[in-house]
Amino acid sequence: MAGSDIFTGTLDLLILKAVSWGPRHGYAIRSSVEELTQGGIRLWPATLYGSVRQLTNSGLIQPLDGDSGPDDDARRRYYELTAAGRRQLKAETENWKRIAVAIGRALQPVEGT
Repeated sequence: MAGSDIFTGTLDLLILKAVSWGPRHGYAIRSSVEELTQGGIRLWPATLYGSVRQLTNSGLIQPLDGDSGPDDDARRRYYELTAAGRRQLKAETENWKRIAVAIGRALQPVEGT
């Protein structure tokens, strides 16, 4: 798996996690991802919305029309997790836990070196 594939999969997982807390609009998803990673991952809007579009097209999240923002009359688009998204979040979370353990083991010092 290439580095960009790892980032894309990780970003998708973080977006699914953020949306699992309830419907969120783009800025709230972005803020949630930054909070989840304690500032370790900061997203450009284009990166975020590209992933949101892909997750929507895959049926893992679905758009909802929401209230207008405080400063304008435009309606915000919120996103919520679908049943397929919940299943994907669970599966990917377990997968990343296994990966983290395996990488942690691989990075341990080797005796005699």
